[in-house]
Order: sequence, then C-alpha cells, then structure tokens
Amino acid sequence: MIRTVVTGCAGHLPERVVTNAELAERVDTSDEWIVARTGIRTRHIAADGETTGDLAVAAGLKAMTAAGVGPEDIDLIIVATATPDNTFPATAAQVQARLGVRQGAAFDIQAVCSGFIYGLATADNFLKAGQFRRCLLIGSETFSRILDWEDRTTCVLFGDGAGAVVLEAQESEGGNDSPGVLTTHIHSDGRHHDLLYVDGGPSSTQTVGHLRMSGREVFKHAVTNLSAVIQEALDATGLQAGDIDWIIPHQANKRILDGTARKFGLDPAKVVVTVDQHGNTSAASVPLALAAAIADGRVKPGDLLLLEAMGGGFTWGSALVRW
Repeated sequence: MIRTVVTGCAGHLPERVVTNAELAERVDTSDEWIVARTGIRTRHIAADGETTGDLAVAAGLKAMTAAGVGPEDIDLIIVATATPDNTFPATAAQVQARLGVRQGAAFDIQAVCSGFIYGLATADNFLKAGQFRRCLLIGSETFSRILDWEDRTTCVLFGDGAGAVVLEAQESEGGNDSPGVLTTHIHSDGRHHDLLYVDGGPSSTQTVGHLRMSGREVFKHAVTNLSAVIQEALDATGLQAGDIDWIIPHQANKRILDGTARKFGLDPAKVVVTVDQHGNTSAASVPLALAAAIADGRVKPGDLLLLEAMGGGFTWGSALVRW
C-alpha cells in the first residue's frame, strides 16, 4: 500500500518578539492577566512589509532542506492560511514561483486554525491516490494584520509565523507501526459563525476587517469537539490514548490544551506546548509545535503523534502520525 510519510519539518518566525508587558502599555491588560487566562508570555509579529508568503517561503525552504529535496522534487504545494497576501492568486502559487517549483499544482486551504490538519488530510488523499508523489504543506499566518489592537480580549492572543512539512508517498506494509499518516478526520459546523469570525471581506464589506471572538463559548466548544475528534482517530485505528507518545495540538490556549489532555487521562508532559512563546499562530501553530519538538529531540522515530486543531467556522480535525 501507499502511505504518506513526513520526511522533513521546519518552522520560521518573524524576528520581532512582543511581550505581554509591551502589550500592557497599549491596552488595559497585564502580564499576570494574560498568563493566567491563556499561558501566553510572548508572540512574534511580522515586520512592516513582511508577508504571509515571505514566512511560508522561509519555512518551506527549511523543510525542503530537512527532507533533502529540491524544487524539482515537489509536485504539490498547499498553503493553509486565513491571511493570504492577496485575494488572488493563491499564496501557494506565489510560494511555488519563489521556490523555483515548475511542475505540479499549488493552492491555498482556508480552514482558519484547523487549516494545517485540513491540508494534511487533503495531501494524504492526493498522495495515496497516486495523483502526486511529494507535497510541501505549509501553515503560514500574519494574524497581526487582522487584529483590533484596541480589543484586549483578542489582540493578546495571536502571533505570526509559519511551519512546513514535506510529505512523500512511500510503499508501506501498512498497520499502525509503519511510519506515516495513519488516519485523518476533519469536520465543520457553520452554525457557529458568530462566535469566531472576521468582520470583513471582499464580498461583504470590501475591507479586510478585524477578528471577533466570544472566548468563553469558543473554549467550551473546543474541548468538546477536540475530545470527540481525538476519540474518532483512536477508534479508526484501534489504538488507545495510552499509545500516544506526543500530542501536537493547535496552540490556542494553555487551558484548552490541559483540559483536552485531562479528558483522556494523558500526562500533560506529553503535550507539546509552544503557546507561551508563539501565541496562537492559527494554521501555523501545529507545524511550528511539531518543528520545535523535533528540534529539541522529543519526537523520535517510531513515536505516535496525535495532531489536532479547531478554528473559526467552526472547523476541527485530528490526525495520527507514526514518526
């Protein structure tokens, strides 16, 4: 059988780091308030003129280097983003050109914070079907561009960044012990639009708009939906929660991460946490967390990884990956 295997992973963050103390000079908040409610201490913010595409290209190049591949080896590029450089063309098409990839297809996926999981599911199905053989999947965001910097309930939560993986179709014996993507599951429920959305767009207001969120309601849905989609992944493979070596979650809020782990009786030490350093980087958060855990040696060959995320829409999803 054909299985989708991750052969390279990397992240890229803007140079500028913004602390909670710096934000407290701008809005009515404090380091103590932000840390207690979110776990966030710092976030990276893109420089003037630094785009989602810039971050995506940097992360993509690093991931390709980690995988030992060049532009001639990539035949599919997917960029998961809610903050594209332009209404069109797709940021992925611009990334394709800048990376020197001259073959295959390139397109964006918009599922907000679940975008990387949606992209992983999409790439996995393309590769298993034999339509493409090697995909560069990137989650890249400049959420700082859609924040209302006078709204203390949202502007403290988000940051900018990009993470990327190279995915390759490889012959496999199958089974839960073979490397690669074991299963993916994605969902959405458009009835909850008003709980997390951006109040602008080309068709509605002809503006970019700002992010709006009902934090308490989003929190409740997040723990419920993420727990359900994690169980769905376990049921699909016959694995148990105790088989998971590392949870690589969307980095929205430390309390959501802890709550989800508790629901499955998992040791919080098995949860890869970068929200304290990066804030919520939306579609970039899962690959950035994965890249951090690879770089420091936590993730080792043979480990079972659970990737999960939830975002506006609502959208949510999970994936089990044998490293």
